[in-house]
Amino acid sequence: MKAIVHEKTEGLDGLSHRDFDQPDVQGDMVRIKLKTAGMNRRDIAVTSRHKTDQPPLIPGSDGAGVVEAVGEDVKLIAPGDEVIINPGLGWEKNSDAPPQGFEILGLPDHGTFAEYITVPASNVEHKPKHLNWNEAGVLPLAALTAYRVLFTRGKVKEGDTVMLPGIGSGVLTFALKFAKAAGARVIVTSRSEEKLKNAKELGADVTILTQSDWKEELKNETVDLLVESIGQATFNKSLEIIRKGGTIVTFGATTEDEVKVDIRQFFYGQYNLLGSTMGSAEEFREMVKFIEKHEIKPEVDRMFNLSEYKEAFEYLRDSKNFGKIGFTIEA
Repeated sequence: MKAIVHEKTEGLDGLSHRDFDQPDVQGDMVRIKLKTAGMNRRDIAVTSRHKTDQPPLIPGSDGAGVVEAVGEDVKLIAPGDEVIINPGLGWEKNSDAPPQGFEILGLPDHGTFAEYITVPASNVEHKPKHLNWNEAGVLPLAALTAYRVLFTRGKVKEGDTVMLPGIGSGVLTFALKFAKAAGARVIVTSRSEEKLKNAKELGADVTILTQSDWKEELKNETVDLLVESIGQATFNKSLEIIRKGGTIVTFGATTEDEVKVDIRQFFYGQYNLLGSTMGSAEEFREMVKFIEKHEIKPEVDRMFNLSEYKEAFEYLRDSKNFGKIGFTIEA
């Protein structure tokens, strides 16, 4: 089979598009002939985290396709089923944090940037019928992350005001759609006027430039929940704009990880700061039901062929996307 493989050299220079052995299937595993695979910023990080002295690795966490074969212990999934893959391995029930041993598909196990993949049957769900293959393939990781951020951790409810700094990523475009479906008011920021326009078209109630004075721009707003994924560049601006007693949920950092906080300001403001990572299989199933109920679709920015891996990785690295990007796979 053809696959995108990382080996020998750290970073994006270690990627190639080449032949790779097709995976076997046995026990409780299923082999999927992939139709599409979604990209996440994690895939860029994997090219640095996967070491040059380790065996070759196929990256990729998101994917959708048709089950080709199943192991002898598989009961509920059959060849021919159209499925999406839950990329979280070893986290079944919802809990405060992932259990020991939790992993994400694409490191250390082979991922979805290939014509075929073998995964546990418990990690696949039937593809929602309202999604096409491109939409299904880019859905899982970002949608699950957004779902846990908003509902499990942030406990968003109808009438809340949610703020999403740095709109444009897959997670935040899902968060925008999920929050609106839940009846919340949504404020977004971006450095790009075009991305603000796109967010407005998706239902954002207020749009402002990230580099603007948030306190002035939002002086008539009350922000209940803020989803922070930028890091040092915006964290203290986020802390200044959230209402007293409000909540910040953070799931990532596209700028520096370390931030300096005025702890006195923090405890006098009675703020809540919560971390979030991915989600459980239980939440994944809840998320799928939620998008089916509200007929929510991913915002697909652009799809690439596997052979266009270099352009795809650079496109994501440079944050050119609004919504999700991924690979169309022809096996």
